[in-house]
Amino acid sequence: MVRTSKHRGSNRPRQARRSHTSYDKSAAEAIVISKRSAAPVSEGTLRVIPIGGCEEVGRNMTLIEYGTDIIIIDMGLQWPEEDMPGIDYIIPNSEYLQGKEKNIRGVIITHGHYDHIGAIPHLAPKLGNPIIYGTPLTLGIIAKRQEDFKTGQLNLQAVDRDTVLRLGVFTVKFFGVSHNIPDSVGVIVETPYGKLVHTGDFKLDPNYSGDRPAEIDKIQKLGDGSVLALMADSTNASQPGRQLTEGEIQGNIDQIISDAPGRTIIGTFSSLLGRIQQIIWAAEKQNKKIVIEGYSMKRNVELAQALGYMKTKRDSIIDIKNIGDYPPNRIIVLCTGAQGEDNAVLMRIANKEHRVLKIEKGDTVVFSSSVIPGNERSVQRLKDSLYRLGAEVIHYQMMDVHAGGHAKQEDLYDTIQMVKPKYHIPVYGNHSFLRLHAKVALRAGIPEKNIFVPDNGQIMEFTSRGGHLTKHKVPSDYVFVDGLGVGDVSHVVLRDRQMMAEDGMIVIIATLNGKTGRLINSPDIISRGFIYMREQKKLVEQIRAKVKGLIGDHPPKAQANDSYLKDKIRNELGQFLYHKTQRRPMILPVVIEV
Repeated sequence: MVRTSKHRGSNRPRQARRSHTSYDKSAAEAIVISKRSAAPVSEGTLRVIPIGGCEEVGRNMTLIEYGTDIIIIDMGLQWPEEDMPGIDYIIPNSEYLQGKEKNIRGVIITHGHYDHIGAIPHLAPKLGNPIIYGTPLTLGIIAKRQEDFKTGQLNLQAVDRDTVLRLGVFTVKFFGVSHNIPDSVGVIVETPYGKLVHTGDFKLDPNYSGDRPAEIDKIQKLGDGSVLALMADSTNASQPGRQLTEGEIQGNIDQIISDAPGRTIIGTFSSLLGRIQQIIWAAEKQNKKIVIEGYSMKRNVELAQALGYMKTKRDSIIDIKNIGDYPPNRIIVLCTGAQGEDNAVLMRIANKEHRVLKIEKGDTVVFSSSVIPGNERSVQRLKDSLYRLGAEVIHYQMMDVHAGGHAKQEDLYDTIQMVKPKYHIPVYGNHSFLRLHAKVALRAGIPEKNIFVPDNGQIMEFTSRGGHLTKHKVPSDYVFVDGLGVGDVSHVVLRDRQMMAEDGMIVIIATLNGKTGRLINSPDIISRGFIYMREQKKLVEQIRAKVKGLIGDHPPKAQANDSYLKDKIRNELGQFLYHKTQRRPMILPVVIEV
């Protein structure tokens, strides 16, 4: 199974639905449209449909449809939740687009994080391999990832901040935004009814930090009254105030690296190329050497260097085999694993499993990323292990060493004030984040009836008479990726995995005479994760006696039914075990006739 660390989803889909007159209507009013019953878009109707990203962090994908023209913004994955054992990640449901593949004029990717590009290897082939537009770094990351999947060549076309695309009835333009990966853009889609503005992931930071500054002037020019709707990032809408600038973070990183008495080991996301650049700058100021550990981080840094997005001196980055050539206080190790992932570099160091790096007295370990919801326990265990080995640990709650790449409430307020949209659509975040973003829009002067808080799959329609959030939905349920399987794991399978994880399982093997239907031997019992049979011999014998009694009550062979017998064992033995243990293991009866 593939496990990677970036923006893990932490929220189960919410059930609330909204109508266009108010955004607190009942969920019961939503009508799901299947691919078979979905009517074509009415003539003169513009549809906006978030397939994912509006009930969770991740799985971002938005459709814009007019007549027979469709464009897609982003195609990302969502990281599994704690109650999804074995799942690698979740991708958007493309069912609505089946039969409409020829209408797709292009896929626009806002930036290179996996929650915006991670579904491309799975969905692009299914959708007829449409042209994927993105900035050079974004396309480079997409192409590198595609090599791991071998699902065919992608149709990639590079754009920049000044590119203008004609995609069917739509004209698409771009504006540069600040995020924690270079080459991030927002998207302007000119439609028959005005401009749709999609921010992608963004924050308001006008300063240079390894990438060109955000194009605030372009954002301001949008406020001339021609913006039909603003779709804006809600990831940090729950947080008041303004996001830290990268310049403020740079000063803190400089101080940490300067004060460290020995080696500095910094864990972060492999895709946070802006942060990696800042660490390299800080090291170079103090004549320190950088070791980069972690396959994905090495690959991303090499790509960014090749494309000119990362500037380093010729001898700043050294190979790990040369680490002993320098005193400890001149070494900085940049590595993956700040989320406590099992096989990442930082965890292998903490577990004394890394081939070269061992924690030494005087080492300072820095967690330069916030903790993804659901990872708190694994991150805490990692910190405990590092402290136990003698390291000093610094994380973002102790010192500002991680500026999020997402706008907070006052930044969102300023963006709305600059763009002056007729309609406001919060996207990208849990439902509560979208609601809080809606309150910001209300404070910024957007009428309540013009603020749409959609669920995944919910259709928004615009005509010459105005826009509304409909009661109709397209399929947007989870599509699970598990190993090489895509969509072959259902909620039923997950429920079974959860049961086995919570209370274990017990297998009952009964061998019956094929003629009489009677037991030939005493039933065999196998327990996994339920009881340790050697220490629970009394309970094992009670289970065996119970099964014998159930089979003894079985009707004669002429009336026998294996399904009936299995259900009887499963139900009555389940009640018996719950009475004895207050646990509900999964019970798998196996009936063999000989």
